[in-house]
Amino acid sequence: MSPRNTHRSPHWAVASAWLVAGLALLLLSWALPVSVTSVTLPLLQAAGAGTPSVSQLGRQLVVSEKIGPAALVHAATVSLQDPGADGLQSAIAQLSSQQPEMVAWGGWDPFLDPLFKLRENKGHTASTPVLTFFITGQARETLRNYLANSRSLGVQAVLRTREIDETGRFIPALRAGGQPLDTVILLTALLYQGEHLSPSLQREIRTLADDATRHKSLGDLEAFYFDLLSLSKRLDWTQLSELLRHTDDAKTVSEYAQLARVAPADLPLIYAAALFSDSADRVASYLLQYGKSGLADLRTALPLGQGAVRQLLLRQVPLNRSPAPALGGAAEFGLLHPQLALVVKWLGFLAGAFCLLRGLDRAIFANFAAPGLAPRLSHLKGGVLSLLLGGLLVLATEPFLLRAAPPSEYKVKLLIPALSISTPATPAAQPSRIMDTSTLLSIGLFATLQIGMYLICLMKIREIARQSLSPLVKLKLMENEENLFDGGLYVGIAGTATALVLQVLRVIEPNLLAAYSSNLFGIICVALVKIRHVRPYKCALILEGQLKADVPVAPAPAKSAS
Repeated sequence: MSPRNTHRSPHWAVASAWLVAGLALLLLSWALPVSVTSVTLPLLQAAGAGTPSVSQLGRQLVVSEKIGPAALVHAATVSLQDPGADGLQSAIAQLSSQQPEMVAWGGWDPFLDPLFKLRENKGHTASTPVLTFFITGQARETLRNYLANSRSLGVQAVLRTREIDETGRFIPALRAGGQPLDTVILLTALLYQGEHLSPSLQREIRTLADDATRHKSLGDLEAFYFDLLSLSKRLDWTQLSELLRHTDDAKTVSEYAQLARVAPADLPLIYAAALFSDSADRVASYLLQYGKSGLADLRTALPLGQGAVRQLLLRQVPLNRSPAPALGGAAEFGLLHPQLALVVKWLGFLAGAFCLLRGLDRAIFANFAAPGLAPRLSHLKGGVLSLLLGGLLVLATEPFLLRAAPPSEYKVKLLIPALSISTPATPAAQPSRIMDTSTLLSIGLFATLQIGMYLICLMKIREIARQSLSPLVKLKLMENEENLFDGGLYVGIAGTATALVLQVLRVIEPNLLAAYSSNLFGIICVALVKIRHVRPYKCALILEGQLKADVPVAPAPAKSAS
């Protein structure tokens, strides 16, 4: 083996060790399925393992003789291609054949039976919206007589709102044409009497009814009546009461009414998610925040089990669908200690980037010996470059970190007041703050180019430093490479121009950050090269050359005369 190879072997062994360690840390960090602004699929799979499925929820509803809710859940299982959909359909059909008169109401209710004789055939053979039964004059008269004897103060408070004349969307209940408001007031009172409202929703309705009576105006209670009317036109009695039992406040009722209006085809899926998660509030908030993309995430989580749905709704973040391996136990660790797992992941990216850059430094510059540059290079690359590369890796695994959620398609409301003389102002369009994936890729590409330019400049400095030349000659060579040391600016300007052209051509989304980030990275690169490396090395060459020039030359000894 030659002396040169003997000299290089230790350096290459150390460089290889740094590179392997860096790649291993990056891979292990990538395999941790945790994110700060999203939830990963392996995490949902771990959360849903061993938990009940949607079809099992339908079976529980069948056992409870709730035909209507079970039918909606079955429609959701068909949409999700649940393996238990056929068995659930058979169970619903068997229950319906045993109690055919209950199908229209969705199930038996002891409060309704003495009023409407549920076991008598009313001519409805399928699930029927509850408003169909309650809107008739005879049904409303029956309900008024029954509820008038109620000892519940909340029921009496709701009934007193029938006498209020000041309304906005409805015609007052006691006037001609006030049947819709009269019906929905009686429906609310009956739900209250039968304890079909959640305790928190019950308290809120009682407070709103008392305020409306005190101020002789329906006020906020009218919005609840309007939303309940919308739901009663789409759900049968048992479906409606089961949903309201899982709803905590009037705001969620409004949100479900909005979802039923704008996404009627997806109502079975949304309804099943509300019962499956035991929280209609979280389902409504999630869908109104993320729109159709949120519904797609919910559709992905539902087949994974009840635990997966609850985990998704608990975090209220979108699903990260980027493919990534998940080592055994990593998902469970992320579920038990989400914050700790996130810290470990980010520190792993930072440490892996540091080791990777350290290995590249030793592999490329092992034989270069620039005086005074090695400590600075080590500190700089261990700090700035590892932070930069680690940050880019975090951005690559966090697609929603710099990307705002798109406007939800389910938030659009069209309100037509019945008696209002004013037209609601149309809200001004909000500027989009979405950072497209192509924009993130552009920023990452510009940063990578500048890192490469930075390494090329350092290579040139060390190439000059290792030459056996005088300090003044090295100084001239350094000055000759000024254009190279300014190359980061040239690359940055070229990147900005390219990004602007691509934005004009609609190849990438219009975003000035993507364009001007190239200039920013170029300025940082040139500043690092010139201030931290070129200037100190030139100073060292000047001092070294001056010291050699100041050393007096010893006179030659005089020759003696022969």
